[in-house]
Amino acid sequence: MASRIIGVDIGTTQIRAAEVELPGKPGATPQGTLHAYATVAVPQGAIGDGEVLEVQTVAGLLKQLFARAKFSHKQVVIGIGSPRTAVREMEVPALPMHQLRTSLPFQVAEILPMPTDDALLDFYPTSHRVDEGREFLGGIMVAAAKAAVSNTVLAVETAGLRPVGVDLAAFALMRAQMVPEWSNQTVAFVDIGARVTNVVVATNGAPRLVRILPTGGQDATDAIASAMQLPSAEAEQFKRSVGIGQDVAPQMQLAKDAATQATRLLLEGIRNTFVYFAGNNPGVTIQHVVLTGGGAYLPGLGQYLASTSRLPVSFGNGASVVRPSRRAQGEIAGQEMTSAIAIGLALTEPQS
Repeated sequence: MASRIIGVDIGTTQIRAAEVELPGKPGATPQGTLHAYATVAVPQGAIGDGEVLEVQTVAGLLKQLFARAKFSHKQVVIGIGSPRTAVREMEVPALPMHQLRTSLPFQVAEILPMPTDDALLDFYPTSHRVDEGREFLGGIMVAAAKAAVSNTVLAVETAGLRPVGVDLAAFALMRAQMVPEWSNQTVAFVDIGARVTNVVVATNGAPRLVRILPTGGQDATDAIASAMQLPSAEAEQFKRSVGIGQDVAPQMQLAKDAATQATRLLLEGIRNTFVYFAGNNPGVTIQHVVLTGGGAYLPGLGQYLASTSRLPVSFGNGASVVRPSRRAQGEIAGQEMTSAIAIGLALTEPQS
């Protein structure tokens, strides 16, 4: 296993890769050195709702990315997290992790939206309790559709890369930004992609709730394109110009209304996630929201989310817990809001 890990975030509009060298001592700060970071644009239709649709196209893009970026090796950790990925909070009898994973298909069969034979299952323990001499683990169960994961792995292998780990994108999002300031608070990390939004609520540095929402920044672009009969690229420019919650010229009002309506639906989904967390965790209050992702660039979105959720909101930095090398400083500049998942994946210790 290489001491430098390369995280690969395959998104709807971009593939992002980050190479991080982990420190020798666990818990060290910073958590590693970012040696390289690179992106490549994804053509429309190659990725859909967080899943690889065109294996050969994605493989070709990965080859192009690795050839240009000159990463030091080809071992990668890849992220998953489509809306078809089921994430549930549950409690199970305490067992050694290898036995727990073996027993998962029997324990979750009745709550999964898919047959257990069609799912890849894992469990992330977050709490431990003893009740009348019996031990229980609370945690987060992840069930990913095998077909979706297989396509991603196939694209990576077709590109000549070696996948040495698979991780939930939401976990990577949290890991990349868990600075000491947030490690003893309850914080919601929200990453708004083009078609998928990841939300993870963490308490004292551990995930407590994960939601993968099937909406993102592209919905507002599509709404403007439909309302004004514009091509997508031009609608995207309109979206960046009008934003939400601000006055615009009369000729821009239609675009603003379309963007606002689509964004309101997205933010309502995020707010409902916060409400669900509060209802299931009495006495635990979200203290801050950290916002990342390409969709977060929409002017006014942060203020709108703060207003609807009544929570303080700040923009995140995917390189919060790593030290960029001199080379990486130039590569990551301007990419801080969109790099969190790739960097968080590179902070995963892969299983060989």
